[in-house]
Amino acid sequence: MIKVLVVDDHPAIRRGLKEIIADASDMLAAGEEGRGREVLTRVREKDYDVVMLDISMPDKSGLDVLKQLQAEKPQLPVLMLSVHPEEQYALRSLKAGAAGYLTKDSAPEELVTAIRKVAQGGKYITSTFAEKLAANYVYDAKRLPHELLSDREYQVMCMIATGKAVAGIAEQLSLSVKTISTYRARILKKMNLKNNAEMTRYAIDNDL
Repeated sequence: MIKVLVVDDHPAIRRGLKEIIADASDMLAAGEEGRGREVLTRVREKDYDVVMLDISMPDKSGLDVLKQLQAEKPQLPVLMLSVHPEEQYALRSLKAGAAGYLTKDSAPEELVTAIRKVAQGGKYITSTFAEKLAANYVYDAKRLPHELLSDREYQVMCMIATGKAVAGIAEQLSLSVKTISTYRARILKKMNLKNNAEMTRYAIDNDL
């Protein structure tokens, strides 16, 4: 049996994912967690074959949790699950060590297929994203400005673009206001933008 740890802060989504897993004869929802900070404790206490991890956790970014899992349990496959379209976070997730990436509107059959694939040591991305990935490598010289940002800078940019204040972002990410202000300054410089308004307009124009 493929033992899966389901990580999502919404109980209804965890319940739905567990039901999908339960319908598969070769896998088991062996645990669940609603907070990103508790995932490492879970995997230290019990063995899992796959971690299904939401990328948008309220207490700790899924990407941060992924990086910690990679440092501590590099052989444990992590399948990222998100409401965000593939073009926003899939490549960043794969670069950070994820074994696969799916959006939450994926069909149950695809979810089961992805779990089996990563449990066997493979990587899982959709055929649509594979085509986009190939195109990105071909046209790497034409990378968009936001693709130059680090994962944390990208996260801060998206939060600023939704109207969050620096102090609010600092509190949510458990960082200092000074640190967030430094990230903001780097983002503006790397993307050649003047202020938050231009940053927000850029995020809207590029569907971020």
